[in-house]
Amino acid sequence: MTRALNEALMGKPFHHPYHLLLLLIFFSLVHHSNQLQSSQYQSLVVLIQQLLNYPFPLTSFSTVTDLCNIEPTPSLTLVCYEDNITQIHIIGKNGFPPLPQNFSTESFFSILSTLSSLKVLSLVSLGLEGPLPTTVTYLSSLEIFNLSSNHFSGTIPVQVSSLKCLQTLILDHNKFSGEVPVWLSSLPLLAVLSLSNNSFNGSLPNSLSKMENLRILSVSRNNLSGEVPDLQNLTNLQVVDLQDNYFGPHFPILHTRIVSVLLKNNSFQLGIPNELLASCYQLQRLDISLNGFVGPFSPSLFSLPSISYINISNNKFTGMLSENMSCNSDIAYVDISSNLLNGDLPSCLEPNSKSKVIHYYSNCLSSHHQYQHPSSFCHKEALAVEPLDEDQEKHNRPKGKAVIASTTIGGAIGAIAIVGMVLLLMKRVYICSKKHRVKEPQARVTMENVSSSVNTVKLLSDARHISETMKLGANLPAYRTFALEELKEATNNFDESNLLSGASHNKIYRGRLGDGTVVTISRFSVKKKKCQQQSIRHQIELISKLRHSHLVSSLGHCLDWCMDDSTISQIFLIFEFVSDQTLRDHTSSAGPGGKKLSWKQRIGAAIGITKGIQFLHTGLVPAIYSNNLNITEVLLDHDLHVKLSCHNLPLLAETRRSVGTSVFSPGPKQNILTREKDNNGDKKDVYDLGVILVEIIVGRPITSPDEVAVVKNLLQVSMTVDETARRSIVNPTVGKGCTDESLKIMMEICIRCLAERPSDRPSVEDVLWNLHFAAQVVEDDSSHNMNQSSQVKQFVSSFHV
Repeated sequence: MTRALNEALMGKPFHHPYHLLLLLIFFSLVHHSNQLQSSQYQSLVVLIQQLLNYPFPLTSFSTVTDLCNIEPTPSLTLVCYEDNITQIHIIGKNGFPPLPQNFSTESFFSILSTLSSLKVLSLVSLGLEGPLPTTVTYLSSLEIFNLSSNHFSGTIPVQVSSLKCLQTLILDHNKFSGEVPVWLSSLPLLAVLSLSNNSFNGSLPNSLSKMENLRILSVSRNNLSGEVPDLQNLTNLQVVDLQDNYFGPHFPILHTRIVSVLLKNNSFQLGIPNELLASCYQLQRLDISLNGFVGPFSPSLFSLPSISYINISNNKFTGMLSENMSCNSDIAYVDISSNLLNGDLPSCLEPNSKSKVIHYYSNCLSSHHQYQHPSSFCHKEALAVEPLDEDQEKHNRPKGKAVIASTTIGGAIGAIAIVGMVLLLMKRVYICSKKHRVKEPQARVTMENVSSSVNTVKLLSDARHISETMKLGANLPAYRTFALEELKEATNNFDESNLLSGASHNKIYRGRLGDGTVVTISRFSVKKKKCQQQSIRHQIELISKLRHSHLVSSLGHCLDWCMDDSTISQIFLIFEFVSDQTLRDHTSSAGPGGKKLSWKQRIGAAIGITKGIQFLHTGLVPAIYSNNLNITEVLLDHDLHVKLSCHNLPLLAETRRSVGTSVFSPGPKQNILTREKDNNGDKKDVYDLGVILVEIIVGRPITSPDEVAVVKNLLQVSMTVDETARRSIVNPTVGKGCTDESLKIMMEICIRCLAERPSDRPSVEDVLWNLHFAAQVVEDDSSHNMNQSSQVKQFVSSFHV
């Protein structure tokens, strides 16, 4: 390290950008350890810029005093919290240019291990090679660890098991080998485990069944084999990707809340649990192609409420299809080809649009649009692969040769004949199965062509999408269970001086945790007759997912148990603390600082609210609709960053504060437990967003449905007249920064959100796009005005020369 520093200071060539990173980290450590004066540190950085010919990451570094203010680039991003580096993201170009021969991965990780506050480490496509250094054990705060697309080899070091805060581990596209470690279950918070495209062998450890927080399990394209561990108790598990291995013969045991099951190209045989799959109402993607599955296939899978992708091709499924069977209207891809299905292709599976892909060739269906076998073929083949019942299955699990030997010794002539027939049929099935394996490249091409449009496993390619930490920033603690004593200490034993609001059975306190974090603690009593333990746990599971930059995010919970009958007597919900400043305080009246939001800030606030709604609708499983949004429950932090504090969940409904008067969408209200999109819950949120936009535009409180109707009519009229009429509606305090074009965009999207019929209201995505467009119009106008001002100044100054 000292040598690299000396080379830099002496003006020697800087051979590789990764030396730059080491240098940057070194100076960061020097800066924090020796407490250099700002001017000294600034001079040192300027000197390095000059000597190194201003490398791109340092071009904007001449006016800052530490590494934490370096501007991000596509290849290098550093994030800090309280002057400590908390995130490092480096993305290379698949190892090009190659690392210098004297580059030491061991030394690189030794430098990184000194960053005790590092929470996110993402080193992607850098060409790093060799064993993963054991010094990783010192990264005790690490929550996201992504080393994908490198050349790491050997086994995963056991030192990784000491990273107790780890939530995401992505080691895809490397050369790791050996067995999948048993100790992975010792990582209590691990939610994402992705080990795809490596050389792991053996079977998956049974300890995986203990990883209760696991949401994504991806081990595709390895050399793994054997039975899949029982995953039924992993109720948080959403994605199981076991493709291109040798797992089998039994179908994995999963819980009913699974979202994506990918078992393509393995050694699974026997039947599939049709009843179990039919109850997976959140299942979106099912791929069990290129296996040896036999027995009946249930067409009810086509009509699952969330299903969009089904591939059962190249198996030996039997069954009768009929034209009048129902399907999910959102289904985009179905491949049932190369099976033994009879009957008529369901009319709902007819490829009636370019966006829908349907393959059904090589069955025995009546349709002639794609090649079909004669019905006699399927009948004959179905007899050959008729599934065994459970007792026969258990009896025949030993290897075929052992069964033949025992039968030959103890059997009579008739029994020998029967066994001989069975062996011939089994051989035929085995040969057919091998033939289908030869067809794998063609099937894989079909799969890859569609994957870009379906894109349900994109979670694994972007850690920011699958981890709450990336969504919120590294300064938000992981969700956890709190001890009651910890909460008592945080609130001074729930002293009245810390009480924010509440009634006798429900109180909200402000608290300060041991690490100094200020939190909001909702405490309420449980009525035993009305609240069952299982229901509470399910609700808490949903609340734990409310973690987003535009939500008042959940940090944890605590349950207080009754000693008499072991029932829950009190529930404590812990959220991040956000000041009592509401969006109304800064739009319709002067905020605590006496300052209203500018027009640009108001559009930014609207964008933040819409992003929060979008997360509730699309970022959670199940989605949360009909949230009864209200401008008084849109809070602003000290940076005027908006956060929604209203969610349609039962426990949170009891803790919502009654501030001001709410104006909600017309029509019947949903029960608090009803969150289905079928009831236009998403469009009710869009209407409520429209009411908030009204108040943002006009700059005065809107407290009744009548006022909403009046202002809506006023907006509609002003859209048909001139700019003067439109500006007369806007609060004068923001009129200066409000361009007519951006105002028209805001008014138009507001009017559409307030449409009486839910079907006429725009989608959340449509609203978000228009708001971004309005913001861009303001930005472009501001830049134009600045350029004009600059030209005027130059023109005037020319007369003074």
